[in-house]
Amino acid sequence: MFDMFRKRSAIPEMIPEDVQQRLAQGEKLQIVDVREPEEYAEAHVPGSLLIPLGQLAQRMDELPKDTPLVMLCRSGNRSGVAAELLQRAGRNDVTNLRGGIIAWARSGLPLERGR
Repeated sequence: MFDMFRKRSAIPEMIPEDVQQRLAQGEKLQIVDVREPEEYAEAHVPGSLLIPLGQLAQRMDELPKDTPLVMLCRSGNRSGVAAELLQRAGRNDVTNLRGGIIAWARSGLPLERGR
């Protein structure tokens, strides 16, 4: 009845530089981009997996089960929703990329263009 007042789950966050450093050290992470295909084509993190937020609930089985997930969107809002959805579905290895692709680009980290 009072679900709208329920406290949001605490989703861990990482900044882009930390994600890049962990990847560079050989840590296995899967970046999941929850933006739309057009946004992804404009610029995306190399090696990221595109699953738009609206499709995530139906496509959860495409996510690797043995790899921590880093959720990414434009600014960090949609990816926070995605991370919370995954956490409620039982995934405890989910992190939100704070600031999204905007922060990634501002940090001067690698980007790819196209699909």
